Amino acid sequence: MASSNNVTPTNCSWWPISALNEDGKIADGVENTEPAADVDSAPRGSLVLYHWTQSFISQKVRLVINEKGLICDERDVSLPLTEHKEPWFMRLNLGEEVPVVIHGDTIVSDYNQIIDYLEKNFVGENIPQLIPDLGTPLHARVQQYRELLDSLPMDAYTHGCILHPELTTDSMIPKYATAEIRRHLANAASELMKLDHEEPQLTEPYLSKQKKLMAKILDHDNVSYLKKILSELGMVLDQVEAELEKRKLEYEGQRCDLWLCGPEFTIADISLGATLHRLKFLGLSKKYWEDGSRPNLQSFFERVQKRHAFRKVLGDIHTTLLSAVLPNAFRMVKRKPPSFFGASFLMGSLGGMGYFAYWYLKKKYM
Repeated sequence: MASSNNVTPTNCSWWPISALNEDGKIADGVENTEPAADVDSAPRGSLVLYHWTQSFISQKVRLVINEKGLICDERDVSLPLTEHKEPWFMRLNLGEEVPVVIHGDTIVSDYNQIIDYLEKNFVGENIPQLIPDLGTPLHARVQQYRELLDSLPMDAYTHGCILHPELTTDSMIPKYATAEIRRHLANAASELMKLDHEEPQLTEPYLSKQKKLMAKILDHDNVSYLKKILSELGMVLDQVEAELEKRKLEYEGQRCDLWLCGPEFTIADISLGATLHRLKFLGLSKKYWEDGSRPNLQSFFERVQKRHAFRKVLGDIHTTLLSAVLPNAFRMVKRKPPSFFGASFLMGSLGGMGYFAYWYLKKKYM
């Protein structure tokens, strides 16, 4: 069994869904049209990712997988439907949340270790290197900004801006989400306690999850704390803006793409691009770069959104909610097809999607 934040071999005999067939191929008839990795250099065994579409750290892992052009069987673990609290998933990573990668007999359940694992084990002439060689000046710079951006409390920004929309400008989150997240957080602790009684062998990770949850509720609903971390975010973005300016001066007159740490696209750019996308979605972009205060950030964000991996994983910023609503609607109906609630949920979700599509098209073209 995998241990949390570790890379561990497993026979995966208790999986609810078998990831591999007997011959080692992806199960369930999954077809993948993505470009194949270098077969000679890539390790044998299928790559399986358990993730949630709107999970920030899941998005970063998916961006790495797509930037490297790897074949991966991606499986949603819905956080709104609390699938991450079910016993089978708790056994998979002992209480940690998505993402989780399974490759052959190995489970990796910490997103930074997932990225390092993918970078180390999937190499080849046709596979981009996202982390420069250890010991080089570029490696040190990339690691510096990777760690700086990873240190940002993105969960607090996300939950806090939903709970306190007055701190944002032009947020793309509907107003009803505030009441919904409060209800979800209020029910989560009691749901975990129920699961704790049903699965006593998982008592320790369930209790740990309860403590983390309650700490999150208190922090993310604290306006003073939110204002403090948003002020600190401005200082981090100032540092990033200055670094981007250094690249312009360093490569002035040269014909090459300029990214955060140099002409090569790296894991630092994935972290920065995903961060700016989330801040834009939360309604913070006008405050931090669209007001003209950080033109290099504005230019970077425009360029990174055009990359194939970013278009595939994150999509259009105005339709972000659709990718979360649609799968949940059909999965809810599938769980309870005869129920009135299931049909109502589906109709409401489809109506909501129609509203967001109308709002997006109106804003974009009118």
